[in-house]
Amino acid sequence: MKGNEMLGTFFSGRYIVLLMGLFSIYTGSIYNDCFSKSFNIFGSSWHIGDAEKLKTGNGHDEMQLNITTDFTANNPYPFGVDPIWQVASNKLTFTNSYKMKMSVVLGVTQMMFGVVLSAFNYVFFGKRLQIFAVFIPEVIFLGSIFGYLVFMIFFKWILIDSSYLATIPGTGNPPEVPPDKGPGAPLLLIMLINMFLSFGNVPVVERFYSGQAEVQSFLVVMALLAVPWMLFTVPVVHMIKAKLRSRHGYVEFDKMEKQEQFIGDKAEEPPAEEHNMGDMFVHQSIHTIEFSLGCISNTASYLRLWALSLAHAELSEVLWNMMMRIGIKEAGGIGVIMVFGTFAVWAVLTIAILLIMEGLSAFLHALRLHWVEFNNKFYVGEGYKFRPFSFKALAEGDDQ
Repeated sequence: MKGNEMLGTFFSGRYIVLLMGLFSIYTGSIYNDCFSKSFNIFGSSWHIGDAEKLKTGNGHDEMQLNITTDFTANNPYPFGVDPIWQVASNKLTFTNSYKMKMSVVLGVTQMMFGVVLSAFNYVFFGKRLQIFAVFIPEVIFLGSIFGYLVFMIFFKWILIDSSYLATIPGTGNPPEVPPDKGPGAPLLLIMLINMFLSFGNVPVVERFYSGQAEVQSFLVVMALLAVPWMLFTVPVVHMIKAKLRSRHGYVEFDKMEKQEQFIGDKAEEPPAEEHNMGDMFVHQSIHTIEFSLGCISNTASYLRLWALSLAHAELSEVLWNMMMRIGIKEAGGIGVIMVFGTFAVWAVLTIAILLIMEGLSAFLHALRLHWVEFNNKFYVGEGYKFRPFSFKALAEGDDQ
């Protein structure tokens, strides 16, 4: 390992590579996708009739799944995606929607976890005001908008089925959807936009549940109130404290935490900061604007997970159809020879593109999501210098 820098790099990151492999297996199981093929272990929950088959220009039959006519079982596929979607012509329409929602769920969950970690920092350093003035409004803002979106994603997955698509909640009437579009549930993106643009108004055809307009109006008001709460509380409280001290004719120094920055073996105490109301207000304004706008941009940034998954699935399908399928469909001795040749090319391209190139790409994107979207919710960059875990340091008794 010492003579080869590339192998040494992989050896140093062996645990990351192992975790990436394990999570790739889990994700492939959830999507029921292994080299663009699905496993039909439990049997499909769909029944496709001749009416749903569409003739293409090449004379091939394609199946387009329709939940109101083709979904005959009472329960969905037990684990992962039903294998019938692998041969459906509207496969991309379904998988794109599913993967996009999964990206949003993972992104909002990780950002909320980062906000919760900031509360641990405030408690550790004794900043009780920050818990009330920063942490609580951040949770309210993020939860009222994007937390509600995540809730509605699961609500739509669990409760919206073929019976819902036949009627509108609370009316018993069929939805007013053009015949060429077919029945469909309301779009979550439109719902999120209309929360602000159509405040207090939810059209019947876009309603998921009764009382939705009142709930969404309350959440929008809470999110808007969280912004001035986050912006003005800290500067106003410090301003009131300063006036109270000056009114009594003396200056009382606030108790400040002594944070030590350890750099190597040297410990330095940070210099005392001058408490200026203007600087404090500017700092809090920057934090408020960064967090409020960052919640939107960071959530959109997590959609890169959807793009990476889509690219991986399409590359897998292209390699299978352009390589392995050509060798498999040939019969006789020529087919045996072609299988060996096409498999060799397919294996090399799969390792080079799907494993090495896309593995590096996924690692870099995950690293960026952790550093930017996740860390900016709690990381300050003060305190102890980071030292990665090392078995060698433990064996040598270096516990600093």
